[in-house]
Amino acid sequence: MSDSPAPLADPHLFFDPIEGRRDVVVLGSTGSIGTQAIDLVLRNPDRFRVTALSAAGGRVALLAEQAWRLRVRTVAVARESAVPELREALRARYGAGEPLPEILAGPDAATEAAASECHTVLNGITGSIGLAPTLAALTAGRTLALANKESLIVGGPLVKALAKPGQIIPVDSEHAALFQALAAGTRADVRKLVVTASGGPFRGRSKADLASVTPADALAHPTWAMGPVITVNSATLVNKGLEVIEAHLLYDIPFERIEVVVHPQSYVHSMVEFMDGSTLAHATPPDMGGPIAVGLGWPERVPDAAPAFDWTKASTWEFFPLDTEAFPSVGLARHVGELGGTAPAVFNAANEECVDAFLAGRLPFNAIMETVTAVVAEAERAAPRTGAGDVAGRGAAEGTSLTVADVLEAETWARARARETAAKFSDLRQSRDEQPAEARA
Repeated sequence: MSDSPAPLADPHLFFDPIEGRRDVVVLGSTGSIGTQAIDLVLRNPDRFRVTALSAAGGRVALLAEQAWRLRVRTVAVARESAVPELREALRARYGAGEPLPEILAGPDAATEAAASECHTVLNGITGSIGLAPTLAALTAGRTLALANKESLIVGGPLVKALAKPGQIIPVDSEHAALFQALAAGTRADVRKLVVTASGGPFRGRSKADLASVTPADALAHPTWAMGPVITVNSATLVNKGLEVIEAHLLYDIPFERIEVVVHPQSYVHSMVEFMDGSTLAHATPPDMGGPIAVGLGWPERVPDAAPAFDWTKASTWEFFPLDTEAFPSVGLARHVGELGGTAPAVFNAANEECVDAFLAGRLPFNAIMETVTAVVAEAERAAPRTGAGDVAGRGAAEGTSLTVADVLEAETWARARARETAAKFSDLRQSRDEQPAEARA
């Protein structure tokens, strides 16, 4: 392992340390990660100052409130149609004669904000649309606090080509846990990484049991409060599959040495097993305050960033093996991660389309992974003809041969094929429902 490339995330290194307060850009400021990050900043004004915010544009009043409370220089919004409402909301919040922040609008607004002058960019955007801002922040030389795992998944070689040692600090709870546990030893000391999964709302159910679950069932996560896409990804365990790929890319650990274990309480966020047989587990109550604080403040700790355990109270911590039959997503994620190239982008884009279809009631729960598996298999068989990119490994071996255009082309193809395949599932289901009961029996 000593001869392999340096990992993207290394707790022994930190990029561009500075004294005093850090200027931060928050991307996805009105989402779950963004709002919690802003709360942390407001509680620690001596440590952090937010200079720019970006959001999609669906929660304009909240975005204006954030801009006013933080007194940011710039507000970026993806939906240009939201600008008049945003400007009006800002005027209503700011005092008479007080200058308003600069407004950036359009699909590239977050990317422009990510490249603006600051110390750290927190990328809390959901989905692969976070790739361009991730690349912009790295190119501009900013420390990247990365909560947008999809940008690393779909653009792994691109990110690895740009990131300097210590420039990326992972923010999602599992990788923040691995990041901190890895500080206890050298890379040569590591035997395996163990990523924990809560098991989601359907832990213990068989594949047959999952056939009739509803979006409301899938959104009822037992331990975490997250956005709908991430919550459904946790129900299918796609989120855990993405985290396996992310662990491989961040820490340069082979896939066969990355395991997933189910831990319903979500107290232990991940573990590192070392060559001497010892295992370091990173544990906190389920709360994103700690990982966000690590992303913004590393190598320093932020006092009281998150609640601690009350060790005077009894508790039980359980661990179970992953049910790969009911939840095949982790195995498929390993497969596309090993293929490299645009295969992870195909996997992620197809899944995003299927989750949308499931939430809209057009696709059964089990058909999410059936559809994603079919799209990945088709891309693998006929990549040159479909335009999905060379999923057999282009970019995996040559590092920088993958381009943003390759990723976008693969995603466009995968989304279209996922929609078409999902529509077939929906048509078959409707046809079956319309048959007489005796014909369905």
